[in-house]
Amino acid sequence: MGLKETIKATLKEAELYKSQGLLNEARQKYNKVAQLIENNAQIPNSKSLLDSVKKKMKALDDSHLRVVSAPTTPVMSEKAQNLIKELFTFSKDSDKASLALEGAISLAKFGQYHRAIEEFKKLLSDENVRIAAAKNIIKCYYEFVSIDKAVDEYRAWKSSSLFSPVQLEKVLGFLAGLIEKSGKSFDLDKVEESAETVLMPDEAVEEILDISSVGISLEKGVKSGSEIELDVSFQAGNVISVIISSKEKELIDNLKIGVKLNNVNFYSPIAIFRGSGIISASTKIDSGPKKGDYCLDIKVTNI
Repeated sequence: MGLKETIKATLKEAELYKSQGLLNEARQKYNKVAQLIENNAQIPNSKSLLDSVKKKMKALDDSHLRVVSAPTTPVMSEKAQNLIKELFTFSKDSDKASLALEGAISLAKFGQYHRAIEEFKKLLSDENVRIAAAKNIIKCYYEFVSIDKAVDEYRAWKSSSLFSPVQLEKVLGFLAGLIEKSGKSFDLDKVEESAETVLMPDEAVEEILDISSVGISLEKGVKSGSEIELDVSFQAGNVISVIISSKEKELIDNLKIGVKLNNVNFYSPIAIFRGSGIISASTKIDSGPKKGDYCLDIKVTNI
């Protein structure tokens, strides 16, 4: 096994251990990767990669002795939930379904996943946003309930006639990435191809890849030059949403609305792409388990 393959395999092992709560074992694997990088300076982007691994190690150290209980979902009135949908729906020229999708995503960002799932399910009948709605339902179950519930939902869709084989294949690909991240395994049969494949409206246009995380390099400040990796919470087309902790003041100050991000690594389940984006929205979360944190929307301009 070559050096690149060894590093990738060891990182996968570390993520698997971490997902199962085996923090000591995960740290040992991350440490092994760090040593491999330090001893092989010829590795492309070795500094950025090493910084990313060390950040993961520090996160493990910080959480090792801390017992984290799952935060309760904030209870909001229906009126408050409707207000969130209106306030955090930024598109002006989108069609009705796309606006409804964006509003549902806004609810999910604030932890109102029960209502968000209800809104997403209403959109499954619209072929133009069906795949996006389905992916967000799966993401909500994964983030707020369990990967098992997400798998159950997919199986129910597969048994129905609502989704075309091509649409199911796309949803399954998205679900597979989350299953791998969870460290669990499920017996999911491949989608059977239909005798005659007919492109649906949302299949006729090439979709942007599902992005699981982004790596941003700041151009100034203490962290300038090093890559900061942020997990993607939700995605609607070419707009991705990330949550930044209120403790990351320097990062928040540097990522204001309108800031162009020229060197961004977009991490997808199948590859890493270099591209660019722009901060299109920045919102301070005023309620719920992420109160005080910031939700940033990044519009992907090139990938």
